Amino acid sequence: MSVSRLLDQLAIQAGVALADKSLMLATAESCTGGLVAAAITDVSGSSGWFERGFVTYSNEAKSTMLGVPAKLIRDHGAVSEEVAHAMAEGALLNSRAQVSLSITGVAGPNGGTSEKPVGMVCFGWSNRITTLTETQRFRGDRGQIRRQAAEHAMRGLLELLRNEA
Repeated sequence: MSVSRLLDQLAIQAGVALADKSLMLATAESCTGGLVAAAITDVSGSSGWFERGFVTYSNEAKSTMLGVPAKLIRDHGAVSEEVAHAMAEGALLNSRAQVSLSITGVAGPNGGTSEKPVGMVCFGWSNRITTLTETQRFRGDRGQIRRQAAEHAMRGLLELLRNEA
């Protein structure tokens, strides 16, 4: 069952863009728990442009699966642009993909702080040449925050692909 019609549409658009450029995608998701990968694999033919998805919910998983340095997580926190950057690059280093996206955030309802409130989500997008990061704040319940984060990550991927040479 679809989480979001918009997410489904974004996955289809990403598939067309990736296939047109003969690129493979890898995802590195934390707070979204694989929502992006699920939306992508709902698209028939996605095996032609989706290489793999990492669900790295724990800090240890971020380090062991993606190579995110434990010190980086200690110094900046798992929810940071620095970690999102390392996750996006780690997804590429640990796959055969040429582009990646990463998501790490606080989906709530617990876990937020004044510095990193519920709804704060950090993103990374990489194409092996450039890695971009961004932080957004979403409102809503846990499901709404996770869905908005997955949709935003896909929109960022489409933007990265539009800017690909």
